[in-house]
Amino acid sequence: MMVEKKILLLDTIHLIFVERVQQAGFICIDGTRWSDEKVLGEVHLYTGIVIRSRFTIDLSFIEKATELKFIARAGAGVEHLDLEMLNSKGIAVITAPEGNRDAVGEHAVGMLLCMLNNISRADRQVGVGEWIREANRGVELGGKTVGIIGYGNTGKAFAKRLSGFNVEVLAYDKYLSGYGDKYVKETQLKEIFEKADILSLHIPLTSETRYMVNDEFIKSFTKNIYIINCARGLIIHTSALVKHLKAGKIAGAALDVLEYEDQSFEKFSPPKGNPDADYLFHSDKVILTPHIAGWTFESYRKIAEVLAEKVVGLSKD
Repeated sequence: MMVEKKILLLDTIHLIFVERVQQAGFICIDGTRWSDEKVLGEVHLYTGIVIRSRFTIDLSFIEKATELKFIARAGAGVEHLDLEMLNSKGIAVITAPEGNRDAVGEHAVGMLLCMLNNISRADRQVGVGEWIREANRGVELGGKTVGIIGYGNTGKAFAKRLSGFNVEVLAYDKYLSGYGDKYVKETQLKEIFEKADILSLHIPLTSETRYMVNDEFIKSFTKNIYIINCARGLIIHTSALVKHLKAGKIAGAALDVLEYEDQSFEKFSPPKGNPDADYLFHSDKVILTPHIAGWTFESYRKIAEVLAEKVVGLSKD
């Protein structure tokens, strides 16, 4: 039974979280505007923290957070948390992938349709007085094969939303089995390489997945493909992506994330004069959004609700 109930908010979260955990006896302190020095100087007073991606939670941080019992991550990704170390110290990590899965699924479908039908390019052209029809002839989604890598919360949400488009959906997840359902056929990477017209990534960033989509990976596809990434930018090796966009092996890329983002995801720093970055930003074959796939008004509240429910449940154990 957890006795102390004091939570430090290090990143913003919907107020429904505060309301619900306070009803369960927790005290929440807003540290979102505190300096890093103040956080590190006072974190030992708290048994829980709420974060998105502001801090790397490593041993040096935990050595100062001597009373910490849990970390509530307002989202799904935990690449900035040393999970093995936290587990060894008995500190629970609580995430809320259920909160933004619908938003990510919808955004991925939106980017896919925009890419296949040249919507962004056509919109820009009309805005400057150009009325170009033939060069913007689209490609229908119906009849295509979509490969999904990662069949967790967002992979499932994306597959569910594809169900009305008359597509074959193949899913591969290295860490699951028996996950085939009415929306996807469970398969191996080999079949995705052979059959996919479209690839969508729904995997976390780990040492194993960092730059997983590289030159060799892309060459493994039998067909020219479209690629969607609403996961993490560092899963795709940008140089390889650009190489194959230029060659036509990748017919189009819809990217909500880039490897140039900083840890907080609040800004990005593309290398100046870098030809790969310049290509991504100016190519008509590429659609970019600033890491907003899971960033809806609804998901902001749902993430907070999920986290609150899990934190209150933990306190009752």
